[in-house]
Amino acid sequence: MSKMKTLEDFFMDELKDVYSAEKQITKALPKMAKTASAEELRSAFENHLKETEGQIDRLDKIGKILGKNLAGKKCKAMEGLMEEGKELMEEEAEPEVMDAALIAAAQKVEHYEMATYGCLKTYARLLGYDEVGDLLQETLDEEGNADKVLTEIAEQINIEAVEPAETE
Repeated sequence: MSKMKTLEDFFMDELKDVYSAEKQITKALPKMAKTASAEELRSAFENHLKETEGQIDRLDKIGKILGKNLAGKKCKAMEGLMEEGKELMEEEAEPEVMDAALIAAAQKVEHYEMATYGCLKTYARLLGYDEVGDLLQETLDEEGNADKVLTEIAEQINIEAVEPAETE
């Protein structure tokens, strides 16, 4: 573990952390899509998987710009969120309730990412990495949009989850 003497040291460490987080998310999203009952939710997870793969490519580009390899660190926060999601998907639940729970789990992830990318973008700008800041802003915009999409889907699913359809 290297010492963090400067904001630049912390910035590099956080880039590695979010790189790990995105890699973990690419493993979880297909399982979440498979578990989702609502077609709209499944589709949102599948679309966000493609977007996340693009975000990893963007992080690889940032690594090249900065001359750093971003692999090799484990994001413990995302590991915890992923574990929570995994436990959730193992629960027995009505489909509408499971979908509501999946949205909640996904939004926790989105909010973590939005906080991280917002800070990283600010650090990049302060450190004079304008191109990197622009790339981080692109990802931040995508994460914010993914969160909005989930909120829109939740507005219907949460109502359905209040009283799931009676099974005959």
